[in-house]
Amino acid sequence: MKQVVDWLYSKNPGLTGEIGTELDLIEGRLVDSLDFLEFIYLLEEVSGRPIDLGTVSVDDFRTLARIEERFLSAGPALQDVSG
Repeated sequence: MKQVVDWLYSKNPGLTGEIGTELDLIEGRLVDSLDFLEFIYLLEEVSGRPIDLGTVSVDDFRTLARIEERFLSAGPALQDVSG
């Protein structure tokens, strides 16, 4: 998770203080549309597995807590939760 948080700070140099695990990263504009694909690539690198964009929703990227749960936990491979 440290790599993800470090990336968020690098993209938002004016950001001070801690990024809460329930802070909405998209609404808070910490991840914008221009950086979104780079953010997904970072998550793939950190998790060691590809992210199939057909099986995820934007809500899977909203908070650090959800990112941890969805992509960085030691659980089974990514599953389709859109259904």
